[in-house]
Amino acid sequence: MFLLHEYDIFWTFLIISSVIPILAFLISGVLAPINEGPEKLSSYESGIEPMGDAWVQFRIRYYMFALVFVVFDVETVFLYPWAMSFDVLGVSVFIEAFIFVLIPIVGSVYAWRKGALEWS
Repeated sequence: MFLLHEYDIFWTFLIISSVIPILAFLISGVLAPINEGPEKLSSYESGIEPMGDAWVQFRIRYYMFALVFVVFDVETVFLYPWAMSFDVLGVSVFIEAFIFVLIPIVGSVYAWRKGALEWS
C-alpha cells in the first residue's frame, strides 16, 4: 500500500525551500529604497564615464579551454562513485566506465588534431 506519510520530510523540505526565496524577494522589494535619478539610470553607477567601446571580443580559445576543463572535471565527479565501489560492481561496470572515459578522450584528441586547443 502506498503510504503518503513516508514523504513528509520531502514535502516539508520542498515547501520550505520554495517559501524562503519568495519571502526574500518580497521583503527586499518592500524594504529596498527606490531612488531613480540620472546617476542611477546611467550605464555605470560609479559616476565615471566609460572610455572607449564597451564591446570587447574575447577569443574563442578561452572558452575552449574552459569547456575542456569543465568536461573533464564533471567526468571526474562521475567516476568517483565507480572507483569507490569498483570491487562490488564487477566487470560490466568497468567496461561502462572505460567507455565513459574513452568518449571525452576521443573528443579531445580530435580537437587537438584539428588545432582547436592551440593557444597561439
